[in-house]
Amino acid sequence: MKAAAPGKLDRIVADARRTAEIRDQGYREQALKIYPWICGRCAREFTRANLRELTVHHRDHNHDNNPPNGSNWELLCLYCHDNEHQRQLEAGGSSATGVGAGGTAATHSPFANLKAMLGKGD
Repeated sequence: MKAAAPGKLDRIVADARRTAEIRDQGYREQALKIYPWICGRCAREFTRANLRELTVHHRDHNHDNNPPNGSNWELLCLYCHDNEHQRQLEAGGSSATGVGAGGTAATHSPFANLKAMLGKGD
């Protein structure tokens, strides 16, 4: 497999980020116009001073599903938004137990030979 040129990869990543930012701005601005600036979970109120801490959560977890009426969105503070996504990960079975999305546990042990490596200096 041929590796991509570093400049080309940087351009691809930059384009992807720009596209995501444009998409995010579109639905974020719409959601902030539709809904009151209050977290839908903890009811924390927001002003222009701290509005950056209020996020748009997609109820169906599909960031491309952005109906103009906002029916797939809810405004959540950063903490409630992180908590919602963590709950989704745990419900899907990929929690911090070492089991990844593929359903297999990690087998690599980075410290397996630590004692032997430390003993080499004697």
